[in-house]
Amino acid sequence: MKEYNKRYSVKKMAKVLGVSRRGYYAWVLKAPGKREKKDIELSEIITKIFKDHYGRYGSPRVFEEMKACGQRIGRKRVARLMREKGLFARKRRKYVKTSESCHLFTPAQNILNRDFFASQPGEKWASDITYVMTNSGWLYLTVIIDLYDRKVIGWSMGKELIAKYVCRALEMAVTNRQPKDGLIFHSDRGIQYCSEEFSGTLKRLCPSSRQSMSRKGNCWDNACAESFFKTLKVELNLSKRRYNAEQTKSMIFEYIEIYYNRCRRHSSIGYAIPITYQKNLTA
Repeated sequence: MKEYNKRYSVKKMAKVLGVSRRGYYAWVLKAPGKREKKDIELSEIITKIFKDHYGRYGSPRVFEEMKACGQRIGRKRVARLMREKGLFARKRRKYVKTSESCHLFTPAQNILNRDFFASQPGEKWASDITYVMTNSGWLYLTVIIDLYDRKVIGWSMGKELIAKYVCRALEMAVTNRQPKDGLIFHSDRGIQYCSEEFSGTLKRLCPSSRQSMSRKGNCWDNACAESFFKTLKVELNLSKRRYNAEQTKSMIFEYIEIYYNRCRRHSSIGYAIPITYQKNLTA
């Protein structure tokens, strides 16, 4: 319309088109400007990213995803557009103690001492066990995370809270990633980790490893593993008994192996994806 304004008056064009001048000016005022049009375009991209990640991403991760796609946008703008669209990531639940540390075994010293940085793969591993509710009983999930890239390198599930499943997770971890000499294996003081069955398996598979354990009742000493469990339960919405054991196992397998390790961005490694983290550092 603007390019024709130079040749024809608004009065003449309004008469030809059968509209009033007042109606035309009202339309001009309501028409979105350049910034508003850009907001609409960006909102569509943000909504797609949010849906692609099943509503699990808040504004920091959506911002990093857009940056990786070549979109030039500020973090505050992403947060504003998400608020306007009503896009909010699921909230985490409070920490609940699940470990049984009242036993006769002697726990290891806290060698890790909250130093969650690792300079190379296989240097520091953190492990923990959590319960998952199903409509056919409890499932206990053990994970082992490499603190270098926060990748879940070993995990197992079972209906009993016993050392056997922790040993299985360790066997998977050693298969997936070669431990370095002097590996620090950190966990809480649960009886499964203090048992002779597990400590013997650890020495057999990782002869030069050192076992480290959190202080009694201190969840922050193993914050990385605790954080993973909170994220998993919130993002899979496992707080209610909605699924049977087999369905839950399938969901957890898909979440860890397909989504968490290969797609999800992690704030602790600069919002990188675990499977590409080492490649990016090398490049």
